[in-house]
Amino acid sequence: MEDLISKKELLEVTNISYGQLYRWKRKKLIPEEWFIKKSSFTGQETYFPKEKILDRIEKILSFKEDMQLDDLAEMFSPKVQVDKKNKEELLKLNIIDNSTLEIYSKIYGEKEIYDFHHILSMYILDNILPKGEIILDEAKSIIAIINNNYMEFQNNDYKIFLMRKLGVSFCIATVENNNIILDESVKVVLKLELSNYIEELKLKLM
Repeated sequence: MEDLISKKELLEVTNISYGQLYRWKRKKLIPEEWFIKKSSFTGQETYFPKEKILDRIEKILSFKEDMQLDDLAEMFSPKVQVDKKNKEELLKLNIIDNSTLEIYSKIYGEKEIYDFHHILSMYILDNILPKGEIILDEAKSIIAIINNNYMEFQNNDYKIFLMRKLGVSFCIATVENNNIILDESVKVVLKLELSNYIEELKLKLM
């Protein structure tokens, strides 16, 4: 079960005000669903998913001096409004390296211009392959599930899991906060939180 933090504790830990918190909510910097109402002996208390809200507030505080709140909201949104890029621009921005581009081009063909979801796939590929935890065919299955379901992934926070059982690997995608109960013989090799990669990539493309 996800750890929660109360609103009172959150304001104390982050040193932000009640007004700031709810202004950021109105600006859609903090999702509505993160405000969790629970009954308490004093009535109702508001709680938040602890790890997510602390990470989000840290990002807001670090970027708010350099970015407008509306731009921050766009960065945090799973919806994408980012210009397409060609391969020279991607390499110049240091988003991917040439070897990743070559691998991706062999799978999907070289393109003159890349949409965001293709850039996202390459960015993830560029991050997961060098770790040495998975082989190329497993990376291909991760990229395939992203490319084949990208429109759905824009509507919710998804996690992608690469798992192995008896040496056979497979991928599943699940909506954030949905628990997965696995056979003990199944090993989770890799877990990707797509929202984190989308945020990182949007920032690099801005």
